[in-house]
Amino acid sequence: QVQLVESGGGSVQSGESLRLLCVASGYNWRRGCMGWFRQAPGKEREGVAIFHSGTGITEYADSVKGRFTISQDHAKNALYLQMNSLKPEDTGMYYCAAETRGRTYCSDPNVYHYNHRGQGTQVTVSS
Repeated sequence: QVQLVESGGGSVQSGESLRLLCVASGYNWRRGCMGWFRQAPGKEREGVAIFHSGTGITEYADSVKGRFTISQDHAKNALYLQMNSLKPEDTGMYYCAAETRGRTYCSDPNVYHYNHRGQGTQVTVSS
């Protein structure tokens, strides 16, 4: 059973940084993929970043390229999202997600389709 627990959200000013943490249990770090997606009130869910566990390949939404970095630390069972130069439009609930059904499902850029997700952590960026 995969369990994901996020932390690290908070309220910051525009231009500041946050690092989100997702601690995963029961996840096979040699296979599958993990990622982050977000949802703001009144907006559609948006896949933010993906980490392909087998290859180390990362993918980002255009809206966060150059500002966000996704990484893993297998020894700590951790997935991170380093968010720099935050903007008010980055405000939302951020969810960690893991896909364990195979590579075909990992080709889906919509991280919110993955078959495991956490409870989320709130990020609020004020101008």
